[in-house]
Amino acid sequence: MTTPTAFGAVRRSGRSQWRSLRPGVEWQFEQVVLSRDLSKSAVTRFLVEQADTGGWELDRVRIRADGTRRVQLRRKIIRQRATIFPIEWG
Repeated sequence: MTTPTAFGAVRRSGRSQWRSLRPGVEWQFEQVVLSRDLSKSAVTRFLVEQADTGGWELDRVRIRADGTRRVQLRRKIIRQRATIFPIEWG
């Protein structure tokens, strides 16, 4: 499933992946395909917006032979542990 964005990018929402690179740290990855018609400044604005609003950071950019950019974004998933201890009233 693909979702167009305001910048002409196509977000592949069905391709979101979760990976654990080391114990206790999990990352969510998202792939975005950007059109070759977008300028560098438009791509930069798009990536800055993703970083500011969604907490994404740039993981990888691949420029294909046809000029499209495949961008892989990632964000850290923080899991909370249960910190409630049973209280004994005595």
